[in-house]
Amino acid sequence: MDKPIIQSLLDVDFYKDTMGQAIFHRHANVPVKLAFQNRHKHVRLAECIDVAQLRENLEHVRSLRFTRQELHFLMGTFEYNQPMFKLDYIEFLQTLRLPEFHIDMHDGQLVLEFLGEWASVTRWETLALQVVSELYGKHETQDAPRPEGGRRLDEKIKAFKANPSITFSDFGTRRRFSRSWQEYVVGRLAELFPAPSVFVDNEQFRGTSNTLLAMKYGLTPMGTNAHELPMVYSAIYRDEDEKAGRLVSSERVLEDWETEYGLGLSIFLPDTYGSDYFFSKVVPRRMLETWKGSRHDSGSPKEYGDKVIRIYEAAGIDPATKLVVFADGLDVSLINDLERYFRGRIQTTFGIGTNLTNDLGPAALSIVVKPVSANGLPVVKLSDNIAKASGDPAEVDRMKRLAGYSVNFAQACRY
Repeated sequence: MDKPIIQSLLDVDFYKDTMGQAIFHRHANVPVKLAFQNRHKHVRLAECIDVAQLRENLEHVRSLRFTRQELHFLMGTFEYNQPMFKLDYIEFLQTLRLPEFHIDMHDGQLVLEFLGEWASVTRWETLALQVVSELYGKHETQDAPRPEGGRRLDEKIKAFKANPSITFSDFGTRRRFSRSWQEYVVGRLAELFPAPSVFVDNEQFRGTSNTLLAMKYGLTPMGTNAHELPMVYSAIYRDEDEKAGRLVSSERVLEDWETEYGLGLSIFLPDTYGSDYFFSKVVPRRMLETWKGSRHDSGSPKEYGDKVIRIYEAAGIDPATKLVVFADGLDVSLINDLERYFRGRIQTTFGIGTNLTNDLGPAALSIVVKPVSANGLPVVKLSDNIAKASGDPAEVDRMKRLAGYSVNFAQACRY
């Protein structure tokens, strides 16, 4: 095997750390199965990557342990108004060994599954995606086309500097071209958009979602939680959902998250079962008033932002005091358009992912790792874009019934 792709268990999206602690404190031992999905079905991925190298790299990940320096960094993370990680979770990470995995191939596609107790298996998500994405990048280019990647990065930097009202973060860990390329990108951004010497909220480059790179470059680690929480909660509290005829499980996600982190990480992720249902049936007015804002991850971004503004106004809340984190398939042109469209109406910031860390010429894959079952029950995601819906069809129908889901927006997944 070449030099291992993953060399640290801290080389993950920060939401795996924050979400991991919330899981550990409440549902650590729930059995959960995660599965890889290639949303670009036209790419016969299992024929494009070296499956033996994939297996070797994943086995290497299982051999890794957190270092003392890495755990010290997590213990010292306090950018969100409080110390983030508690000693019991740090002690859990100290002895963590990732669960086993299953690899197979079917009709040209990669079958990759992870099964284990939720607190441990959850960390496989971004690590597995990073390995697959880098192996695919090697297949597509044979060598990193850095001159073209550098040219494109320079264009992005120029565009960001031309509009200082844009604030943005690197969200590109999961589908990066390679570990070294993401580090180069983050290092360039840290150099050209230096953070002020005191903590403020208005620096243009706000940080990176990659915890390891945040530690290395002295940046703010960016992230809250993912669709995984309401998906798995829907299995844990399935009986309560059925009895109530609504998604009590999604309400519990918000309650547990606020108990864990207060308002430091109070960003809604509303689209797991449709944002219309979330805002009308799940989020209470108290949280609408006190939480910082929400993240847009599917559907039309302008329609979403307009909708959120109307919701705040109807509740007597000034939208200009709230934030939308746009993070779905962004490029610089779209970011610039959205910032100007919402300027003065609602605060915006942007998490730019694949187009930042995997824009070197070859088209990037749209790949995900999502829960498919928990407690032996199927779990699904619907989204505000039906093209992103995933999971067992019968369970999809059940969740559509509970959420009164009627979304008809469909757009092919770009990343």
